[in-house]
This record gives sequence, C-alpha cells and structure tokens, in this order.
Amino acid sequence: MTVAYENNDKRMESVYSKRIRAGKRRTYFFDVRATRGNDYYITITESRKKFNENGYDRHKIFLYKEDFNKFLKALTEAVDYVKTDLMPNFDFDAYNHENDGEHGGDVDGGEESVAEATEVVAVAATAAAPIQSASAEASEEVDKW
Repeated sequence: MTVAYENNDKRMESVYSKRIRAGKRRTYFFDVRATRGNDYYITITESRKKFNENGYDRHKIFLYKEDFNKFLKALTEAVDYVKTDLMPNFDFDAYNHENDGEHGGDVDGGEESVAEATEVVAVAATAAAPIQSASAEASEEVDKW
C-alpha cells in the first residue's frame, strides 16, 4: 500500500502504513518510507485529538534502519518489565480486541500494539537488508557507542 502525505511542500511517500487506534482520542501511525536513494526508515506518529478545540496534536519519531534492532530490543524490554515486574497480575490480553474501523485491523492498545510495532520494524528491516549490508561497517561503529 502506498500512502502520500503533504508536508512542507514535499510529498512523502509511505510504502507501508499501519494505524493503531488507542482509545477515542489517540491513534498511532507506523509508516515505512523510502528516501530518494532507495533507503528506508520508519516514522512513528502519535496523533491526539485536542480537547475543546478542533484539530490534532501530533508527535513524530523517525527511526532509521541502523537503529531498528536496538529500538525493538529496548521497547520489548520496557514492555516486559511493566508486564512482569510492575504489573504481573494485570490482564493485558483484555485489550487484544480489534475495532471495526475502516481499515479492519486497527488495534485498541495492549499487547497487539507491540506485536504490530514489531511487525512494522521487521518488514522495514527486511526491505532494508540489501542496503544494510552495504552500511554494516558504519553500523558497527554506531554499536560501539
């Protein structure tokens, strides 16, 4: 699926997009985007409907291929810490239901959100694999930091 966004007179093409609804006022967007040089990165956007106003507040994270594995590891560790150490008796599976949204696969929070994020990172990592091998040396330098 290709989704186009207008942003500061630039047309940003998304080669993959996944929307996760998280309650009535918050939505997360995971978009895999391509650069002009056929490289790939992910944008993660939190969009929240403003209270008592029209419009949305949006916060965006850009995640580059050399950070996919570290990001996914840290996210998984943080979620596991909350689930096992801080809230071991909480039923996280109660949030696994899917909405009847326009895209059919929108998730309303919980463990599925992590699964969807993992899927998006894995898809982008697979798409970027040929490019990643060319920059393996640079990635090793980043890992040393």
